[in-house]
Amino acid sequence: MAPSLDDESSLFNFVVRDGNGVKGIVDSGISKVPRPYIHPPAEQINKKNASKCEIPPIDLSKLDGPEHDEVANQIVRAAETLGFFQVVNHGVPIQLLDTLKQTAHNFFGLPAERKAVYRKEVSPSPLMKYGTSFVPEKEKALEWKDYISIAYTNDDEALQQWPTECRDVALQYLKTSHEMAKKLLAAFMANLGVELDDSNIDAFIGKKMVNMNFYPTCPNPELTVGVGRHSHMGTLTILLQDGIGGLYVKVPEDIDIEKKGEWVEIPPIPGALVINIGDMLQIWSNGRYKSAEHRVRTTSTKSRVSIPIFTSPQATQKVAPLPHVVEKDGMAHYREFLFSDYMNSFFWECT
Repeated sequence: MAPSLDDESSLFNFVVRDGNGVKGIVDSGISKVPRPYIHPPAEQINKKNASKCEIPPIDLSKLDGPEHDEVANQIVRAAETLGFFQVVNHGVPIQLLDTLKQTAHNFFGLPAERKAVYRKEVSPSPLMKYGTSFVPEKEKALEWKDYISIAYTNDDEALQQWPTECRDVALQYLKTSHEMAKKLLAAFMANLGVELDDSNIDAFIGKKMVNMNFYPTCPNPELTVGVGRHSHMGTLTILLQDGIGGLYVKVPEDIDIEKKGEWVEIPPIPGALVINIGDMLQIWSNGRYKSAEHRVRTTSTKSRVSIPIFTSPQATQKVAPLPHVVEKDGMAHYREFLFSDYMNSFFWECT
């Protein structure tokens, strides 16, 4: 039964508790965005006022050849400026990326009761959470997004506990992208004077999570957002976006490049993956690498999917600017902390 758009309690129960999500609202035949999803004008995304990021993708296959140093410099330069870049020839099969996008559409196309079994309150495993918006119980304005979040611990637990509807393809995506993540991190760390190997890699990307995000068509895209402005709290994010577009990044204010302070769109490139720097990499680099704010616009033409892999340290890892970077810079711009404390603060401040 469709909810009353004027009864916020009924709408909340329909969307969140019953597992219908934003997709359920759209499927009910709405013609306008419900009031809880309308964002303040300052947070609404005006597509006409944003330009596209014209930076060409980086060919990662060249890291294994004579052009290694040149490509590594491109990667570092991207991290030091926008904090976002796209990569091609990354080693993740294009057919797998296509299958991932279709699998995401198939999952969110399931009946609400099939998805609702993975809600945080009733999920059969703490590794999986199906939800909508970000923290809908606390947000002043809701996001036009449904998602399933799947944490990776080891292969056995993934095979036993991940949702069968997306388990195999999500696990393959995570495993085939790991080598790429190691190559990127090695380039970032080498520039900071750290040699990455099997003994220390978990200190940087020991924790991994796969999300599938679904942004249903929206009758008034200009009034709401798919995801509000935020940065990622982890180390590196690997993002597969479909051909629809809608990812916007704010050019950092503290760098000397064109368009600083403006929002630019990261346009979809067939076969490419988007890489963005997280807060931890910014901190380890003492601010050299940029964890940029970004957000997602909705669309009235077609539902959009995106599939990110989030990498981060383990919760018990201590994080601080690298000592020899601090020595070179003359001072540390961040204090040392436990990553678990940062996570708690991150989710508290985002609500």
